[in-house]
Amino acid sequence: MKILHNPRCSKSRQTLALIEQAGIEPEVVLYLEATPTASELDEILTKLGLEPSELMRRGEAVYKELGLAARDLPRHEAIELMVKHPVLIERPIVICGNRAVLGRPPENVKELL
Repeated sequence: MKILHNPRCSKSRQTLALIEQAGIEPEVVLYLEATPTASELDEILTKLGLEPSELMRRGEAVYKELGLAARDLPRHEAIELMVKHPVLIERPIVICGNRAVLGRPPENVKELL
């Protein structure tokens, strides 16, 4: 099990705590420092069953600065933007085998436990 984690995010901390309470020691990826590649992010999106626009943090300054709300980006361009600006990636993301969930709310992780 792997978690794309931001220790400054309360939802991410809560999700990690639920995993650890289940007796699992996940691989913790600090995604703001170790950003997934475009192909990794594409695979994560597939496992989540989401489009890139559904995984973007719309409240981030860079989202507004780039005018992303008014743009309909092709999948590969949206993924490249998230790789370039990882703050745009919603978190936490928990991956287990061929499945992944977004830990919003943190209880979503129970699907994988």
